[in-house]
Amino acid sequence: MRPPDGGRTQGGSIAVRLVVTCGALSMASMLAVSAVFYFGLVHMIDADTDAKILAQASRMATRIATRSPQQIADEIGEALANGIDGDTDGELYLVQDSAGRTLGGNIAGWDGIKPSPDVLLTRSVQRRGEPIRARLMVRAISAGGVLAFGYEAEERDSIRPLMIDALIKGALLAAALAVAGALLFRRLVERRIGDVRRAAADVAAGDMRRRIVVTGDHEFGLLNADINRMLDRIEHLMDGIRNVSNAIAHDLRTPLMRVRSRLDEALRQPSDAGLLGAAAAVAIGDIDDLIGLFERLLQIAQAESGLRADQRVTVDLQVIAADMVDMHDAAAELHGVSLRCADGAPVALQADRNLVATALASLIDNAIKHAGSGAVVTVSSAVDGDDAVITVRDNGPGVPPDQRARVVERFYRLDQSRAVPGNGLGLSIVQAIATAHDGQLCLGDARPGLLAQLRLPRRLPPQATGANRAR
Repeated sequence: MRPPDGGRTQGGSIAVRLVVTCGALSMASMLAVSAVFYFGLVHMIDADTDAKILAQASRMATRIATRSPQQIADEIGEALANGIDGDTDGELYLVQDSAGRTLGGNIAGWDGIKPSPDVLLTRSVQRRGEPIRARLMVRAISAGGVLAFGYEAEERDSIRPLMIDALIKGALLAAALAVAGALLFRRLVERRIGDVRRAAADVAAGDMRRRIVVTGDHEFGLLNADINRMLDRIEHLMDGIRNVSNAIAHDLRTPLMRVRSRLDEALRQPSDAGLLGAAAAVAIGDIDDLIGLFERLLQIAQAESGLRADQRVTVDLQVIAADMVDMHDAAAELHGVSLRCADGAPVALQADRNLVATALASLIDNAIKHAGSGAVVTVSSAVDGDDAVITVRDNGPGVPPDQRARVVERFYRLDQSRAVPGNGLGLSIVQAIATAHDGQLCLGDARPGLLAQLRLPRRLPPQATGANRAR
């Protein structure tokens, strides 16, 4: 089942929103940068102009103090005529007497000038008959006259149209780049997501081996790797379900047929009460075995489902090991096996105590059944780096190296173990519990015998101490 083409309509609307958003963000960024640049430039020009006016005031301080208004006007007129003091650089002057009559200078159109020492003014005046904006300082001079001097402010105003023009062009360029980038990003996303959708459709159609190609360690590559791991897990679970279904159908057939045969034989001789009672007792035993089988399957399902994740507390593996050894001591003695618990320091970890105890019980039970009479089974616990490790070691026949990966499969039994009572679920339960705790079950060679290690990450909370361990 392929993904419908209708998905492109949604992709198109997302792309449109992406283009609009990127364009708006780009233009907003351009406006912000331009505003900062414009006001910074204006401030710099104003500061430079004010500095020149203050320097101009310092140069003219002697003239203002020692000369009459007319003398000042004459000197300014001579300087402007000869190009001295930088008339071509935009210097402005205006000299008025106490009656407000203009005595000299190169600007006009300002009547009623009031002295404003050390205060800079911006206002409109006329120069050569043309209105201009000027930045001026007004000082009082002798005989009640006033002197206004400063520079043109046109340079500041001339920047505005240049900035607006540059802003428009920059905004258009930014919008074009944003649109191009958004379209390119859309194609990339559609291609990456398309790979995921096609893989999902193939898996939904039944191809459980379908995987996504992982390219690079970027976000899409990591996502594809995560999806592939999820698909691996799903395939493993699906294979497990198929194997369990086949195994249940095979393993249930024999005990059910045995129960039916014995009951049928007893019914043929209804007068023999003893035979009926014996057949019923045997049937009840077989049915109890079947109930135990389903209980163990339920334990595996609960461990794999993660439903008990909220029941994890701080536990001590050494305490659990001692408890399980005491519990199985009678069974070990019945099989002629010596069961021991090695002394050791407390081994604390965060775990579901019941599940860990069930896993350890399965390992001990497996060792007792298969190690053989006269064997020694030793249980120990230790800390190995960030892991808590519980080990069950026996000196029995062990498991061949090429069979160790298979003995953890449900209902799988070695040929030499088929005469031993069991259903092939013990190590499957341990494996499921280890996986539920993000740990692992490791099987090795004890030389002789089997070395089974259950490794679980400790993940202790900061406040965990020996006082609050669950016993």
